[in-house]
Amino acid sequence: MALLQIAEPGRAAAPHQHRLAVGIDLGTTNSLVATVRSAVPTVLADARGRMLLPSVVHYGEEDVVRVGDDARECAAEDPANTIASAKRLIGRSLADVNAEGFPYAVVAMSDSAVGVRTRHGLKSPVEVGAEVLRALRERAEAALGGMLAGAVITVPAYFDDAQRQATKDAAAKAGLTVLRLLNEPTAAAVAYGLDHAEEGLYVVYDLGGGTFDVSILRLMRGVFEVVATSGDARLGGDDFDHRLAAWFAAATGGGWGALDIGALHAAARAAKEALTDRLEVSMQCRRADGTLESQTVDRTLFDDLTQDLVERTLGPVKRALRDARLKPADVNGVVLVGGSTRMPQVRAAVKRLLGHEPFTGIDPDQAVALGAAIQADQLAGNRASGDELLLLDVSPLSLGLETMGGLVEKIIPRNSSIPTARAQEFTTFKDGQTAMALHVVQGERELVAECRSLARFTLRGIPPMVAGAARIRVTFQIDADGLLSVSAVEQNSGVHAQVEVKPSYGLAQDAVAGMLMEAIGSAEADAAARMLREAEVDARRLHDATEAALHEDGNQLLQPREQFEILTAMQAVADLLEQCAEGEGSSLAEHRSLRAALRDATEALNRATTPFAGKRMDARVRQALSGQRIDQLAA
Repeated sequence: MALLQIAEPGRAAAPHQHRLAVGIDLGTTNSLVATVRSAVPTVLADARGRMLLPSVVHYGEEDVVRVGDDARECAAEDPANTIASAKRLIGRSLADVNAEGFPYAVVAMSDSAVGVRTRHGLKSPVEVGAEVLRALRERAEAALGGMLAGAVITVPAYFDDAQRQATKDAAAKAGLTVLRLLNEPTAAAVAYGLDHAEEGLYVVYDLGGGTFDVSILRLMRGVFEVVATSGDARLGGDDFDHRLAAWFAAATGGGWGALDIGALHAAARAAKEALTDRLEVSMQCRRADGTLESQTVDRTLFDDLTQDLVERTLGPVKRALRDARLKPADVNGVVLVGGSTRMPQVRAAVKRLLGHEPFTGIDPDQAVALGAAIQADQLAGNRASGDELLLLDVSPLSLGLETMGGLVEKIIPRNSSIPTARAQEFTTFKDGQTAMALHVVQGERELVAECRSLARFTLRGIPPMVAGAARIRVTFQIDADGLLSVSAVEQNSGVHAQVEVKPSYGLAQDAVAGMLMEAIGSAEADAAARMLREAEVDARRLHDATEAALHEDGNQLLQPREQFEILTAMQAVADLLEQCAEGEGSSLAEHRSLRAALRDATEALNRATTPFAGKRMDARVRQALSGQRIDQLAA
């Protein structure tokens, strides 16, 4: 009997054409892997039916590495070699993490990166993340019965270029092909949007174990557009655990040592989870010496202990609304993501701020992974033509170049939809300039000193010509993963240079928020500083050009009195430029006063050199026409 080929609606026509692809939610506390089966996104469980994989790695004796639940069980007895919440270490320096009290030894791998000292040697956050991703890959291949074609991996919306690149590096170490990096709130919106066809503006509130993200998305027919994003990379469910653990330690008389930290945090996490459904629980924890301690914890006490943490999550929500120029009344709904959103005080606070009962139709632990699986299925080519989803994320901070005077020329403004590419033309500052140094920066301030440096590269081989004649086109390109590349091309000669921006470490979300707040608070001062720097550049350009002209033609074309007048005006400009170099002052009044004086001095130098410029032009014309006949010129 011949068998007919069966095809699911909206699926590839032939079974052999179906490519195995998964979505991975690489979380701070727990991770998941999901796929699309028979057009339905499904979270894949391990052999024991467990869907959540704790993002914990234990480096044991004899080179044994444990991942997940087995690793977490080792935290109490071997905390120094049990690495949890490694995601919080990505993109941070030792100074950033010293105060957080990790139970394992965090040491500097460089000035801008940290690692963890284990019995297997020094391990970077990338290596720890790779172990978690490898375990998820093996789980998926066992469940699906074949090799994976690729994976969509989710990252916090505020992960910058370096942190996204670190995630890709971890995936490569784990043997995964990354189809795309997808922002976690966007992934959750994809999962939610398939079950709810309502269009409009939605707040995605994502409180995970170690990070907090909020995004505002506009959901339209087949389009998920992120219109604003904010968050805090140092806030999550782990902080609620730490707060409860600290209270318990104090309530039981103190004396808890380093060997007790793992067990104490585990007990706090269990009590926190129990309080989701109960009004009162007994929190118990055994000390390293065997003593069992116990305290009663009720929901009111827990709410009081963590009220400030809940309020901290509302600040980024308000910032995102302001960035999108929205009021709470404009929002159509709220989507909760992350296991920590199960806490009743969190749901109550979100409802109080936004006036909407949060949607709870999708398991908050699974929403991100399910959305990533849907996107992975599409990118792998398993969805029918015309059934694609368009995902438009945004860049969290402005990107630009340093220009003369230490100013920032913004190329891609913050909250620009990605992927995107933008270009701008620049020129040379000096005559005969054959190279240009390009400094890529990130931030909202007007001066380079107040922004973050991302990368530097040099465009060489520019044909020598007069200042301002060269045309250098600089292009910024951000791909769908949020990774940046910058290229520069001299238009006349075609010489070019390019850099893939891979900074040594990324910005935490609270650092991003801080940069935005500083930019808002310093807007007037920054504007004054920028105008002063622009005046400096103009003055320096005129001073240098005048000096070169005097050296070339001054003695031939000017009387001593005329030279003296020009030199006097040049000295006035030089004195003011020296004042600028020594210190511009911190007040608006000082900036404005110095700029006004510099402008007046520049105008005086310009007036003094105008007759000289006319004489030079006449001399050049006479030189060009010398020995020529009128009929030759006419021909």
